[in-house]
Amino acid sequence: MSKYKNILVTGGAGFIGSFLVDELINKGYKVRILDNLEEQVHHGKKPTYLNKDAEFIKGDVTDYNIFKKALTGMDVVYHLAAAVGVAQSNYEIKKYVHSNVVGSANLADILANTKHSIKKVIFPASMTGFGEGNYNCKTHGIVRPPVRGEAQLKKNDFDMYCTKCKNVVLPVATEEEAQEYPSNIYAITKKSQQELLLLTGELYNIPTVAIRFFNIYGPRQSLSNPYTGVTAIFISRLKNNQVANVYEDGTQARDFLSVHDAARALILAMEKKSTDYQIINIASGKPTSIEKIARKVAELLGKPELIKVSGEFRKNDVKHCYAKTDKAKRILGFSPKITLQQGFKELIEWSKNEEAEDGFEKAQKELKKKGII
Repeated sequence: MSKYKNILVTGGAGFIGSFLVDELINKGYKVRILDNLEEQVHHGKKPTYLNKDAEFIKGDVTDYNIFKKALTGMDVVYHLAAAVGVAQSNYEIKKYVHSNVVGSANLADILANTKHSIKKVIFPASMTGFGEGNYNCKTHGIVRPPVRGEAQLKKNDFDMYCTKCKNVVLPVATEEEAQEYPSNIYAITKKSQQELLLLTGELYNIPTVAIRFFNIYGPRQSLSNPYTGVTAIFISRLKNNQVANVYEDGTQARDFLSVHDAARALILAMEKKSTDYQIINIASGKPTSIEKIARKVAELLGKPELIKVSGEFRKNDVKHCYAKTDKAKRILGFSPKITLQQGFKELIEWSKNEEAEDGFEKAQKELKKKGII
């Protein structure tokens, strides 16, 4: 039986947060949600899926007093509230830094300077902090090339090269201890959050855990937010009978994990003492190309003709990054239970009855205006 009873989930009305809330309540925990119902995601309204057995406080983690109040009487805090979106972060800079860094600084300050009952802090770190992942050079072994420059991408050269011999290199799994080279504002804010909270936990002897997610997909991810996960963007385009644009040559790969597995990992991180003060990769450990994801979504929606590999690119996008997952197996006993095929079938089935306002073209115009595409 867990020694914890009362759990606060910031961002608990969101995509991952809401599934975590459901699982916590199913396990008998008392859950409180703090969420600002972000307009871009929720349009200011409580989502219909929000668990009725959870206490709900509408408020922003950047409001110190509301955050402090929400922490009252809690044993554990899952700090999931964040502005999410790589491309948008590169011009909505103040918003992302305010939400992700100031919100986390509030939490750290409350833990350091006020009387509280928090016994553990768990938050999602991000694979975006790595920049490019690990690559293998036949001559020089493991290398970490920087993100590709605009001049290279304009030549439709989307490969990665060894920093020493300039030969093409291929991706391999990236471990938790790999050096981080964030290449966008969102990644910088998440790296800052990670360092800030882990250090605070160590200083004040509050066990703190960074669960480093890679690419999470599943139901409840907003289909009307053009800056959300790539799977939701593809679904939104296809539901509106619009061509889904695959950047570059489509071979760029990511590591996809079902939101159900993500929620399960978060709960294991709370219940196991072995996770204290750790950074743990939570992912499938398998790379999947973005073109394959797009074609799988299109196939399941019956619209395979609406996929276009455009050759367009976004500045500072990484080519490949997937996780080494040995630590999750060793410390958490965690391995994914849901296959990509199972997860995508569930996602598509859910999406059939969901509204999907297609904002992709508007987002594209904004990114082009800013010179990011």
